[in-house]
Amino acid sequence: MYDTVIFDLDGTLLYTLEDLADSVNHVLREYGYPVHTYEEIRSYIGSGAKRLIEMSLPAGTCEQTITEAFQSFKKYYTAHSQIKTRPYPGIMEMLENLKKRGIRMAIVSNKNAEAVSELQKHYFEGLIELAVGEGGAIKRKPDPSSILHVIEKFNSKRALYVGDSLNDRLASENAGIDCCLVTWGFGYDIESLNPEYLADNSQELEKIILG
Repeated sequence: MYDTVIFDLDGTLLYTLEDLADSVNHVLREYGYPVHTYEEIRSYIGSGAKRLIEMSLPAGTCEQTITEAFQSFKKYYTAHSQIKTRPYPGIMEMLENLKKRGIRMAIVSNKNAEAVSELQKHYFEGLIELAVGEGGAIKRKPDPSSILHVIEKFNSKRALYVGDSLNDRLASENAGIDCCLVTWGFGYDIESLNPEYLADNSQELEKIILG
């Protein structure tokens, strides 16, 4: 059994695609640019909010506009991140069961820290005790420093990282811990990434964690 589970957020614990896409498209409309479909924006998710904005803007957009659009996105998304967002089926029951078993849980996400904090408090207060997002000195996955920070803070002896993308697989590998990738998220062709585990639903994930 693992004593610590570190979760990605988007596409792993929460279905966030529509709120993310609506926020991106809000910014694009502000600048007079064409908007994107949900599926297009899904393919841009996973490398942080600024990269999401960079990929959503037209090719060749100047750095100043990217920075301004990114700031506008962060402000709008933080205020509109809980409209269509919801936990995936069975996630809340799984977290409650893990909490009862004494397993410590954290979130490590490439989403901006303000939004991560808001979502953690709204959906997972009392279940997930630590949430780390991008900002300041925090480096984005696949850099392992945020995962290693959680492991050190929890004094973990056996930790598992749970995500849905290549960056999640690489981050866990760089941190030297096991990885479980979930098949319900935003990642593509995750079976080819050779994680230690794959989970098709929350019940399978819970069994993997409890060993």
